[in-house]
Amino acid sequence: MRHEYDLEVRILTTRNRRISQIVFFLLFVWLLARTKMNTSSGADSRPLHHVNYFFKLDPLVALVNTLAGHTLSLAIIWTFVILIPTFFLGRFFCGWICPLGSMNQFVDGIRSKSMRRKTRIAANRYKDWQATKYFLLIVGLLAALCRINMVGWIDPFSLLVRSMGVSILPAAASKKYYIVYQPHYWPSLLMGVIFLALLLMNLRVTRFWCRALCPLGALLGVTARWSILGLHKNEATCNKCSRCLISCQGGDDPIGGVPWHKAECHLCLNCVEACPHRSLEFRFSRKPQTQPEVVGTNLSRRKALGAVVTGLAVVPLLRVQSALGKNRSERLIRPPGALNESDFLSRCIRCGECVRVCPNNALQAAFTEADLTGLWSPVITPKIGYCEPNCVLCSEVCPTGAIQTLTPKQKGWAVEDGVTTKPLLIGTAVYDQRHCLPWAKSTDCVLCLEWCPVAPKAIYLKDATVTDTEGKPRMLKQPYVDLNLCVGCGACEFACPLQEQPGVYVTSAGESRSRLRS
Repeated sequence: MRHEYDLEVRILTTRNRRISQIVFFLLFVWLLARTKMNTSSGADSRPLHHVNYFFKLDPLVALVNTLAGHTLSLAIIWTFVILIPTFFLGRFFCGWICPLGSMNQFVDGIRSKSMRRKTRIAANRYKDWQATKYFLLIVGLLAALCRINMVGWIDPFSLLVRSMGVSILPAAASKKYYIVYQPHYWPSLLMGVIFLALLLMNLRVTRFWCRALCPLGALLGVTARWSILGLHKNEATCNKCSRCLISCQGGDDPIGGVPWHKAECHLCLNCVEACPHRSLEFRFSRKPQTQPEVVGTNLSRRKALGAVVTGLAVVPLLRVQSALGKNRSERLIRPPGALNESDFLSRCIRCGECVRVCPNNALQAAFTEADLTGLWSPVITPKIGYCEPNCVLCSEVCPTGAIQTLTPKQKGWAVEDGVTTKPLLIGTAVYDQRHCLPWAKSTDCVLCLEWCPVAPKAIYLKDATVTDTEGKPRMLKQPYVDLNLCVGCGACEFACPLQEQPGVYVTSAGESRSRLRS
């Protein structure tokens, strides 16, 4: 028995936990930083690496996509890598693997050095507001059942990839270290402010995000109630010194004389290391203790019922707000390969990976363009960049299938071996004759024709006789769009010299993914 306990002690130590946190955090940052296009491979460019490996292990993403898509995918098997150990160990993922949890813990470490002992002890006691994350989990799962993906806004991996990939890393990027220099994303300031605010909350509350808001932590907390690894308190040797509370990360009350909140423990082991009397130890055991542990989530029936009512109420409110997509802007253009709008929004987790790999900055995170249901979802913004004919990177990095995997041939925008296939359309260009220079100002301009990347070109010119400012007739060429050839790439709008009000712009009319619009 003593040998087994010594083995557990050697494995479960704070030193090994810190090593694990550092390794997984550096792996995550490395994969995210390398999620970009390798331009050295030409037309066959592929992302060097991408961070989807973390999304595959995320049981919350798998569960939400299963509920929202009403289908069961074999990809959910990957989540067992996290779920099965959780049944035995508890919330080890939060304390040993999660990169966002590691960042929160690092920021909290800055505060702990200056905080008074009594204040830290009081702050690390269990609080009723820690049940908020279970409330959010219930609301998110009920919304997913109704095909509205709200969890993507607050899933820890989505939040971290979106915030760092679209805001933090681009702000710190330089041409020297990035193969494809992506200068800006217009909503990145708001993303960065929200992310930094969540991190700074750790200066007030230890691991605030993990304790109060994280829906993945809530799901793992529910799973952890059946774990056989538990904290055993020796009441005989405990003198209530409260040292175990000074560095407690989960707010789970490891101190003797009170119930232990098992679902809140991150398995950080700080309490065991801090105890001077060795009154605390983690054991693989189901033996009852003198002081019973709290195995539930401490979510009252009233709060649980409130979460159910909120989840069921949110769906019709959001659908009324978006009018089921019928008031969607004609300028809302989705990436090539995107599912129809309702399916796309139900599966997109707003992670921003597709935004990050787009070589021309064409993809941006939506703010008001797609109503509240489409917040942070990807949209093509031709004013900033256009969609490359042979690029399918966004479909390759999408972790949930909201953007179907394509090949350049399936996309059909580039000619391969002299053979063309029916192209996948994301929209159609339209000329605004009030602003287009040849139409409105009687001025020669053929930039849109020169930039049109499809073959044969979707823009053609017609000779026209116009009257100049002096009243004299003159000949010039006016541009038109061939509706049978335009794919909606946005190159013409990007190239238009009238950037404030382009003379040509792309609408979602004709997009292949919508029967009505096609």
